[in-house]
Amino acid sequence: MHSDPVEHALSLANAGKIEEARALLAQAGGQGSAEAWMQLAVWYLIGAPLGRDIDQARTCLSRAVAIGHVDGALMEIALLANGNGGRDAPDWAAAMRALEVAAHGDPVAAAHLALLTRMALKDDGSPLVAPKGDVFHETPRLVRFPHLLSAEECAHLATSAQPLLQPSFVLDPRSGRPMPHPIRTSDGGAIGPTGEDLVIRAINLRIAAATGTDVANGEPLTVLRYSPGQQYRRHLDTIAGAANQRVATFIVYLNQGFVGGETDFPALGVTVRPSAGDAILFETLLPDGSPDPRLLHTGEPVRAGAKWIATRWIRQGPVDPWTIASG
Repeated sequence: MHSDPVEHALSLANAGKIEEARALLAQAGGQGSAEAWMQLAVWYLIGAPLGRDIDQARTCLSRAVAIGHVDGALMEIALLANGNGGRDAPDWAAAMRALEVAAHGDPVAAAHLALLTRMALKDDGSPLVAPKGDVFHETPRLVRFPHLLSAEECAHLATSAQPLLQPSFVLDPRSGRPMPHPIRTSDGGAIGPTGEDLVIRAINLRIAAATGTDVANGEPLTVLRYSPGQQYRRHLDTIAGAANQRVATFIVYLNQGFVGGETDFPALGVTVRPSAGDAILFETLLPDGSPDPRLLHTGEPVRAGAKWIATRWIRQGPVDPWTIASG
């Protein structure tokens, strides 16, 4: 017998009894279980074992929050700020009001609010002043943004991504199963719409301002950790055959104090040595829209310590963060 309806629903789902599991969670939620509504919201968000349904997910999430689910409240705040991952109009003001309410009883929300007060933001969460970069290679253009993020902001990104980190992999084209990434040996995690708290949303808006692009054109911010011996071998950031191609790469270095880990552009004779809080930008396409081979680059092996970076790949047009793969 299962005394916990969520545990029981998970067991039913594992046995293939999906509708029975859904009905059990809805019944438990109706009887006051915030965890049951939250589990349903997660299933609808990830699209398994139920089909993805963002509207149903938001309904379940709102019911969980109304009962008092703290993590659900932070998730709902994130979705308010980013407009459900681009499906609705972002509402930064409503998200801030909700965060202020949550901060009264939740130390995590209070910490987010405190950090936001130290960020110079407009009423929509974008920066008061767009970051200005220094061009350090003219053709192709490479731009460095010194001190783009504060130490506190860098730590927030690393901490937020920590639970998401997993070994980099690609799908084996023959079996369809995950296999180790052939050229990237780091651990990484993409921060999707539900994890894009207001601090991270403000950072993504800062990156959009720095690059002169729409925030909706950025893939989910991906945090990568390179331990000793890990690297990213020579590669281009473009995606073969993509209809909505990557046009730029923005890399933020989140820490220092490690050995190795330089970003090297061998065709340009340029090596970037990471410094915490700095960022670099490079465009990935030639004027005719084809990949620029001169921007082949590497993340050199880390020899000691751990290197943390956050990367945002910018596409030609808006991306759907619910379905896009980080590539």
